[in-house]
Amino acid sequence: MVDPNKAMSGESKEAAQEITDWQASWIWGAGEESPRNEWRCFRKVFSLPAKMSERAAVKITGDSRYVLYVNGHHVGRGPVRSWPFELAYDEYEIGHLLRRGAENVIAVLVMHFGVSTFQYLRGRGGLIAQIESGDSREPLLATDETWKTMIHAGHDTYSSRMSCQLPFTEITDSRAWNESWHLLEYDESGWESAVVIGPAGMEPWVRLVEKTIPHLTEEPVYPVRVESLHSVKPVPWAAVIDLRNLFAPESADHANNVQFSGLVATVIRVAKATKFIIGNVDSGRIMSLYGVNGVWHGIEAFTGKSPERFLEVNLRQGDNLIMLDVNGQSHGHGFHIGFDCEEPFEVLAPPLPGKPSSQAVVTSGNNETPVPLTSPNKVSPHFIAIGPFDTVEVIDHRDTRPLLRDHPDFERAKRSSAAGELAELADWIKPVPAQMVNLSDVFTACVWKKSRRAQPVPHTLQNAVIAGANAAFLPMVPDMDTELVIDFGRELSGYIAFDIDASAGTVVDLYGFEFMHDGWIQHTYTLDNTLRYICREGRQTYTSNVRRGLRFLMVTVRGSTAPVKLYEVKMLQSNYPVADVGRFHCSDPLLNDIWQISRNTTILCMEDTFVDCPAFEQAFWVGDARNEALINYYLFGASDIVERCLRLVPGSSFQTPLYADQVPSGWNSVIPNWTFFWVTACLEYHRFSGDRAFAEDMWPHVRFTLDHFLQRLDDKGLLRMKGWNFLDWAAFEQPMDGVVTPQNMFLVKGLRDAARLAEAAGEREAAQRYLESARQLRAAIDEQLWDDNRQAYLDCIHADGSPSVTISMQTQVVAFLCGIAEGERARVLEQYIAVPPASFVQIGTPFMSFFYHEALAELNRIELLLEDIRTQYGVMVEYEASSCWEKYPSSGARSNPKLLTRSHCHAWSAGPAYFLSAYVLGVRGVTPGWSKVVVAPQPAGLAWAKGAVPLPDGGRIDVSWRVNESGRRLTVRITAPHDLEIETLTPEGYEMKVERIDIG
Repeated sequence: MVDPNKAMSGESKEAAQEITDWQASWIWGAGEESPRNEWRCFRKVFSLPAKMSERAAVKITGDSRYVLYVNGHHVGRGPVRSWPFELAYDEYEIGHLLRRGAENVIAVLVMHFGVSTFQYLRGRGGLIAQIESGDSREPLLATDETWKTMIHAGHDTYSSRMSCQLPFTEITDSRAWNESWHLLEYDESGWESAVVIGPAGMEPWVRLVEKTIPHLTEEPVYPVRVESLHSVKPVPWAAVIDLRNLFAPESADHANNVQFSGLVATVIRVAKATKFIIGNVDSGRIMSLYGVNGVWHGIEAFTGKSPERFLEVNLRQGDNLIMLDVNGQSHGHGFHIGFDCEEPFEVLAPPLPGKPSSQAVVTSGNNETPVPLTSPNKVSPHFIAIGPFDTVEVIDHRDTRPLLRDHPDFERAKRSSAAGELAELADWIKPVPAQMVNLSDVFTACVWKKSRRAQPVPHTLQNAVIAGANAAFLPMVPDMDTELVIDFGRELSGYIAFDIDASAGTVVDLYGFEFMHDGWIQHTYTLDNTLRYICREGRQTYTSNVRRGLRFLMVTVRGSTAPVKLYEVKMLQSNYPVADVGRFHCSDPLLNDIWQISRNTTILCMEDTFVDCPAFEQAFWVGDARNEALINYYLFGASDIVERCLRLVPGSSFQTPLYADQVPSGWNSVIPNWTFFWVTACLEYHRFSGDRAFAEDMWPHVRFTLDHFLQRLDDKGLLRMKGWNFLDWAAFEQPMDGVVTPQNMFLVKGLRDAARLAEAAGEREAAQRYLESARQLRAAIDEQLWDDNRQAYLDCIHADGSPSVTISMQTQVVAFLCGIAEGERARVLEQYIAVPPASFVQIGTPFMSFFYHEALAELNRIELLLEDIRTQYGVMVEYEASSCWEKYPSSGARSNPKLLTRSHCHAWSAGPAYFLSAYVLGVRGVTPGWSKVVVAPQPAGLAWAKGAVPLPDGGRIDVSWRVNESGRRLTVRITAPHDLEIETLTPEGYEMKVERIDIG
């Protein structure tokens, strides 16, 4: 359980809601406190007087997420990600939705995860809400035992994890659930009374704080076309196993890596000897080996390219024992396993020693759609577990003992050639809980197909994806499923919705992915970005309750007994609400395109916090957000989201005094650089907002963590620590233990920035102390980490004392940016930055490029900065990217030449939007709150540029400039508030004429 006394952060102090203001109670249903993947519905019918205030609001929060309806109207979703000890609540104005002098209904769907993720720490199931009116001090309604509740029977609780970062995939059977449950006329007689579990202020939600950001948007966006149409057959059997929670059940309470040693076994029963294929289309990073009737097959026996791996074996008539060696480390990704055979087969759990055989479950035969089966005793009828023989929880900045991998009983188990031989291992064998196995493996069904035949796309089907156009019947081929790939034309993030007419039992599988080129699909390995919907009879609509990021949507219709008519498919785009205040346009069309995809990327990665990417993770990575905040200032000028992000970070102090690298999260991980970037971001937010109170609030937290880092300096004065010592996805040495040079350098900058924040908070003595610490660390770096022979800074010194073999551009850029080198060494670094030596490890990501571009801007080499942007981002534009990629294709981290990057929308990559406005347009704040601004255009070969930059307190500054025919005279026009102090700087080699237009 989280100790709330150890960490208080989150929303601002002013947002704290006194618990005494809450008259509502926390409610839940009978049963488990924290059930895995449970959707629970709540209703309350209530009457209102005819005369009451026109204004009414509902305050609400829940664990883990909720969807709110009032009188059938969708009102909102929440809560925003929070530490459980500072749980945020939402407030919605609902007066316009209430019926005065009549009955009303409020309905809430609460989705409780029951596991920790990268944006949620496991608490327990709960809902609290109250409706308040403007003319009464007493709430009109509050959660209590008179509310009705029922588990959402249409939701399959056996659905698997989307990824280690995210909760669960979505499987809904509309035949099992009345979708009018949130309407007044619904018959709730079969529902149970809610259970009061405690008052406001109970653990783990000891403090409720009002959300400090606006509600996120939900804007319908329609596809641009149907990209392809195919008739397909999936493999006949597939499942997803949660190996991590299976072998380490306590790991549901955290999101740390877990190492385990164990086996999973199943029996394949066939009527005659046959060839059989075992396949993984995504092993969840567990490289399993397979034993078939006691014969083990090494990696060399597999075909395919990782993570898609296939093993063809010969099965004997009758029962065949299949064993999976799942020794490995897992964060929580699902393990996808599929079986294919030309003959009918059955998949059965081997009998547990001393117990009757598991109930037979037939999920075999060719071309059948897998349907989830619930075992009456709630254990998997397909698998047993052997072990774990050992488990180890891994926390990167703490010492961990090695996993015991050579247990004698583990090796003995692997020698078993038939299920009967397992009896000798009775003490190690256990059933697999049914919730650890998802039999509706939509991802495998969408990726691994026995056949796929292309079909022409009818015009009627193209029209069906256009808003308001006519519906279309889906082309159907006997004994095959129909698959269409829909292109939304750009990356999106939000909620899938569709309108379809189908027969009862028709299965609609949806799978979102980001990239497709010349028919090749980049599958979202380690992200199960799927949804399964089983239709009731007739026309129906469905809106997903799970956020997803995607550009393309594969829609596969399976098992239909009648024609299927598609009316609509759309996405409800959801992001932080911002206006497009920032603008940039110039004489280079390529730079304009790059600015636009940078803008798109940033807004897609603005949710309730900044997130790294809308598809794979949706996690608030602390270091990424520093750059994202700067970009946001120039695009949207949004400050509330930045402040919220920065205030969330110290909440991780109960996990580590070094602060976690992503928050709020169950993963207790430290990237030291990310904490140092957070310090810098706190200073930059103060400079942008001018908010001294923020500096005063944050200074104690900054001091707390930096003092703990300073305690880790070794006897030579260098930061030497175990942790995720990461900076860039590139092949330079940044070991998990030792002295890593770039983070030592960024600690110098962090100490200097902390000193400036201390000064802003009125802590002058502390400021001097940190400046002195920075001076000493800089000197130690310069003395011990410079390599005279190679005339560059080492990348690291390993734990054994050996220096790095690699020399990287990353380290030299950081050395320059952090002011480490002086004199001749500084001049050498300037040459490297201007002309990177080919022998140095080159920059691998746009994230690292941000720092490189900062260095070029400091050197006033804007022409080199623009050329690098054109080169690196131009590839993205060439491939019709609508958002910026996580990595460069040149990073070297490519297992497939078609695999250009991992994530195709990553906010750490949107730097051009900042640099083009700050340095080419030339607008930069000088004083806190930007009461004074400098306008210093840099043409860098461009003929003209124009744009706008938001100001912190509202309004904007518009700048346009043009170079005359001689190429040496610059005409600048500035439109800005009359009280804004503006200093203009003429670029070297130019004459400049400035026209200023005042507003107000």
